[in-house]
Amino acid sequence: MDRIGEAAAKSGRAAGAVKLLGAAKLQNAEAIRAAIAAGLALVGENYVQEAQDKKKAVIEPAEWHMIGHLQRNKAKTAVEIFDVIESLDSIALARELDKEGRRRGKIVRAFVEVNLGGEESKTGVAKNAVEALLAHTAPLANLRIEGLMTVPPFGENPEESRRYFRELAELKEKFATLGMANVDLKELSMGMTHDYAGAVEEGATIVRIGTALFGPRNG
Repeated sequence: MDRIGEAAAKSGRAAGAVKLLGAAKLQNAEAIRAAIAAGLALVGENYVQEAQDKKKAVIEPAEWHMIGHLQRNKAKTAVEIFDVIESLDSIALARELDKEGRRRGKIVRAFVEVNLGGEESKTGVAKNAVEALLAHTAPLANLRIEGLMTVPPFGENPEESRRYFRELAELKEKFATLGMANVDLKELSMGMTHDYAGAVEEGATIVRIGTALFGPRNG
């Protein structure tokens, strides 16, 4: 957290403006519990089943985020497990999450995942499709869009990620002012172990850290 605070200070931001999310893919429940005991407040998981199994063993309070691709047929379980879905990437999934939220009488919190690098191997909506997705989610009363998320193309030089972080921040500013119903873009989830410093300097409010927090994955 000290390094996150230093990066925030470089851009004139308070350290508390950036939240650390522990990307816990392939980490065991014991490691997650230890991280929460040390102060971790946000836990991120890539797979619904893996998160479901771990959450049974982790009784310590934390906010759980879905950060991997979410299939529509897993939406029901995801709404039960996660506090935030960071990987909303289609109108169909938005409708499914809204339906599951309505069934439970709860508001499903979500971020739109944006594929800024146009990589076919990654999920997320294209930059030019974000506005249409937001417009279609606006009437969905049980779905609230709270932010944007991206995973930029990997580059050996972490500075290569910076332009994508800047693009996402610009998208947030653009759509935050449109006054769409059920859209309140407060969060920017971007930056991982190798490039989080640049993400924080470009406006990230959540950085997703795995290796630097937990060590190598167990698999």
